[in-house]
Amino acid sequence: MKKIIPYNQNLVAYARELRNNMTLGEIALWREVKGKKLGVRFSRQIPIDQYIVDFYCKDLKLAIEVDGSVHFKEGHQEKDMIRQNRLESLGVTVTRFSDLDVKNNLGWVLEKIKMEIDNLKPTPSPSQEGKSQKPC
Repeated sequence: MKKIIPYNQNLVAYARELRNNMTLGEIALWREVKGKKLGVRFSRQIPIDQYIVDFYCKDLKLAIEVDGSVHFKEGHQEKDMIRQNRLESLGVTVTRFSDLDVKNNLGWVLEKIKMEIDNLKPTPSPSQEGKSQKPC
């Protein structure tokens, strides 16, 4: 059974608001990851603990963050690291991209996400083929 990561109920309304007001970079990336286009299901603007992540695959515990210009202002990178450390302590893998990279290098961003998905997917158990079976 998968462990459910707790979240602050008070963030649900704000997450809904963020889904309705995504940045251009977030919109572009969402078009490419929604509907299992990368083989796994992503949701957008999902509350986890005391934070809201831009995109989240609960099966892999993979969060994708698209950092706009505010993330590069003084003091914000430290906040992002505290946030990322907390999410990682809950078992979430966090992958970050700048908004500019998403808008200008979407193919590269998608390749990086695909690599992360491949790294996090569980490996299938060895085949049972070739093993002798007991007679009835």
